[in-house]
Amino acid sequence: MPVVQPRVEVTLLLSVVKFDAFEWAIEKATELAVSTIVPLAAERGEKALLTAAAKRAERWKKILLEASQQCRRVRVPVLGELAKAESIFSASKNGLRVMLSERAMATPLRRILEGQRTTRVIMAIGPEGGWTDAEFEAARSCGFLEASLGRLILRTETAVIAALASLNYALDRE
Repeated sequence: MPVVQPRVEVTLLLSVVKFDAFEWAIEKATELAVSTIVPLAAERGEKALLTAAAKRAERWKKILLEASQQCRRVRVPVLGELAKAESIFSASKNGLRVMLSERAMATPLRRILEGQRTTRVIMAIGPEGGWTDAEFEAARSCGFLEASLGRLILRTETAVIAALASLNYALDRE
């Protein structure tokens, strides 16, 4: 069987959530062709999890390697260091920048993706408690577009799959 190389470079800024859910999410994100995963220290994230996150990095790298082998990827996704939301938003310069939101005013992701021809996407997915107003403002000031996956409030790990599958469908054209 041939190996697979993604056409779109996707960086996933993923809020640290309970470790079983986070690990499941990064495994599925790898299967859905992300290039980089950055664990995010969101303001509403559980502080105990953030403290323990650094100790889990080796385990997370192993999950990325195994998921890459399973789906025959050429490259294993890069696992970035735990970062605060505002600092990683400001460091995200190139490509389509999207922040998932549960707010009613958020533009549907499908509408944001219509007609896009980008080869680089930065997708930020927040914690179970949602983003704070300060995080929304920081992202917006750095060029992130607020996007919705619909009317239902999804768990973080479910949002990862829904968002990445939507990106792949819309942007990974032959």
